[in-house]
Amino acid sequence: MSLTFTQITSLIDLENKTNTTSYPLADKVLDINVALNDAIDIAIKTCGIGNFDDSNHTDYPIITTNLVSGQRDISYTVDGSSNLVLDIYKVLVMNPAGIYVEIPQVDVQTEYNTQSFTDGQNQTGTPSSFDITGNGIIFDVVPNYSQTAGIKIYINREGSVFTTADTTKKPGIDGRLHEYLVVSTAFKYASRNSLATQPNLEKRKLELEAKIERVYGKRNKSVRPVLSSASSKINHR
Repeated sequence: MSLTFTQITSLIDLENKTNTTSYPLADKVLDINVALNDAIDIAIKTCGIGNFDDSNHTDYPIITTNLVSGQRDISYTVDGSSNLVLDIYKVLVMNPAGIYVEIPQVDVQTEYNTQSFTDGQNQTGTPSSFDITGNGIIFDVVPNYSQTAGIKIYINREGSVFTTADTTKKPGIDGRLHEYLVVSTAFKYASRNSLATQPNLEKRKLELEAKIERVYGKRNKSVRPVLSSASSKINHR
């Protein structure tokens, strides 16, 4: 059963017999948003190829930006709707012919043959690989041409959080898992205040985290496993 924000806050109060005085709405919002992000973190890790995204987002988890001649690095702290970027799946660069080409990620700190990033020569051309340093993407060469919307970055991102003004908004996760926001938030309050409800809430919280894994793990059932050699390499961030 899916829950609205107002229903979630009411159920939280029922768990520990709290109210808007003992547990103010602003404090609940903070704790609910933490619980939402915890649930999303589990979903992202479990979902694999299914690529979870909060259903309340109104756009796709893709950042599109211009490729600018002479600009070698790109900041990716937030997406176009100011949602915090959590991870990068894939980067595509439009070549001079106007075709998007996926380029691989390398790790300048640990990999060989990455001297173009560090030799100070600022070679120009069409980017063919990238490194992630801090909150920026750095290309192996300095682009010597410009393309409007010439860079696409596939990402995962934080959830669509709640505010104190929300009432009918629902969490952007599977409705069967909305109870997690209730239990996890109530558990935080019980832990802070050493309530007798803490052990039971912790047990239910762990059970619901396992349920999140089961629900989102099912998205990978239609994907056949592929065997690869021990020498094959996959980059993860």
